[in-house]
Amino acid sequence: MNPDQKNLLKAWAAAILWLIVIAIESTAMLSSANTSRILYPLLHFLFGLDLMHFETWHFLIRKGGHVVGYGILSVLLFRAWRATLPAMSATLWTPRWANIAVLGTALVASLDEWHQSFIPSRTGRWQDVVLDTCAGIAAQFLVFFWWKLTRKTREY
Repeated sequence: MNPDQKNLLKAWAAAILWLIVIAIESTAMLSSANTSRILYPLLHFLFGLDLMHFETWHFLIRKGGHVVGYGILSVLLFRAWRATLPAMSATLWTPRWANIAVLGTALVASLDEWHQSFIPSRTGRWQDVVLDTCAGIAAQFLVFFWWKLTRKTREY
């Protein structure tokens, strides 16, 4: 196996493993009711958080999980598409890879929320699809700015 094939395999393996993580998070096992059973005692013990304030923090933690999870997915899809569709030059970033990564992120978010709409303890919300897609877009901006920063440091 040549180095390009190894990079391709590693890039897609990472993206697929992360898709599995998202699929597991989409089950009833990680519903709001189940995560609150873990997070409330923990936050109450660590910070003395009462139940009234916990609801706000629980919401923010869960939505933060969406942002982090789908941001990571977007970056991993970017890597996978960069390995799959090489550019003509040795560039580390193209709009093509970023756009496909964002579209893939939006597709996964849509399928995830659709799946959750069939689980009684979960809800499928279009607002979460928007949040997840925005996280994917933000991640692509971070990738772009990282590329710009590393390109400048390599020129000096």
